[in-house]
Amino acid sequence: MEMTLEVVPVPVSDVDRAKEFYAEKVGFHVDIDGEVAPGLRIVQLTPPGSGCSIALAEGMEIPTGTPRPGTYHGLQLCVPDIHRAYEELTARGLEVSEPFSFVEGQDGATFMYFSDPDGNGWAVQEYRRRATEPLHQLLSDQAAKRRD
Repeated sequence: MEMTLEVVPVPVSDVDRAKEFYAEKVGFHVDIDGEVAPGLRIVQLTPPGSGCSIALAEGMEIPTGTPRPGTYHGLQLCVPDIHRAYEELTARGLEVSEPFSFVEGQDGATFMYFSDPDGNGWAVQEYRRRATEPLHQLLSDQAAKRRD
């Protein structure tokens, strides 16, 4: 059975503040903003080009445990050009670290970091290969090969 990771809940203390941050400063698209059940508001945002979204919620208890705002670290975005992403994000007013390469010239080894208003931590990884090999296409091709 194939499975896809499509939504990651991100714990925040103020959904409106977080929505504005992710939409305006990080550039995520707002897919959903509404009450999906009495007293349960969901805001779902998707990074441009991504097959996975984040969800911000008010009034939702998670049966396996509800994380506290600011406790998520290591969420990761991938971009084909980290310097272009740095320029775009800082132009929007996002406080993001300077790009740093762990291994000079190696694809996938350059990162920068930022945190949302609650302190949830994000990494941005440069993966130049994604410019010519989008992940969704690579996964689709792999699935087709498994079916053959």
